[in-house]
Amino acid sequence: MFNLKILAFFSSLLSMLFISNHASADNIGQAVPWGLNLREPFSGLMAEMVVFHNGLLWLITIISLFVLALLVIIVVKFNAKANPKPSKTTHNTFLEIAWTAIPVLILVIMAVPSFKLLYKTDVIPEAHMTIKAIGHQWYWSYEYPDHGNFTYDAWMVQDAEEIEGQDRPFTRLLTTDTQVVIPVGKVIRVQMTSTDVLHSWTIPSLGVKKDAVPGRLNEIWLQADREGIFYGQCSELCGTNHGYMPIEVRAVSEEKFLSWIEQAKEEYAKVGEDINLANNK
Repeated sequence: MFNLKILAFFSSLLSMLFISNHASADNIGQAVPWGLNLREPFSGLMAEMVVFHNGLLWLITIISLFVLALLVIIVVKFNAKANPKPSKTTHNTFLEIAWTAIPVLILVIMAVPSFKLLYKTDVIPEAHMTIKAIGHQWYWSYEYPDHGNFTYDAWMVQDAEEIEGQDRPFTRLLTTDTQVVIPVGKVIRVQMTSTDVLHSWTIPSLGVKKDAVPGRLNEIWLQADREGIFYGQCSELCGTNHGYMPIEVRAVSEEKFLSWIEQAKEEYAKVGEDINLANNK
């Protein structure tokens, strides 16, 4: 039976060839100049997606080379000069069964790990905490219902001077004025919705992507396997400033996370509370 582990070696080989380590040195999940293939995974879920993707790449390469070889053989062996008297055979039971059964078998081989992975991404395990992400034109707001139910907005940072003095890098079009802070190694449930149009909350390095739909609450789960900063963007066309709606997630230790929570409770308003009152505390 087809198993994702069989493809691990080939997946690792492709990763070494095509995935840049430029950003991973600082545990920053983002696209890099001249980068090929998928981004380096920073979660177990994304790692499985990369293995599956690379395995399919080997499979379709073998199929393509096989079809190319058949075409070359046909052109060379059965052209008018090499074969002036062509066969009049119109049916071959073995071939007809083979070219039907083999593609079906290949599709089954592809489907089994695909459905397993799809099920794993869809079914949320027991979560350590919940975060709610709300899409607006054109920024995100976040709520932490399990830790005081505070809320804050996250806007794109226009210039590095806006975060001067903060211990984090500035990445053009991806850095936000506030971050989504999560504890490393914990299962995080992310619920999302929208107040206006369709948005999509996406973090490629963590292997998560889900639409935020007005009037509907969708949810996904993520689990960062190391500390770092992971960038994403709204991945659903949502209007004029669609390209200026980034997401910045920071995974930290449990101790740092709890410290940030206490600070956030003082700094940010609770859900339903007047933001101006919170800022004046």
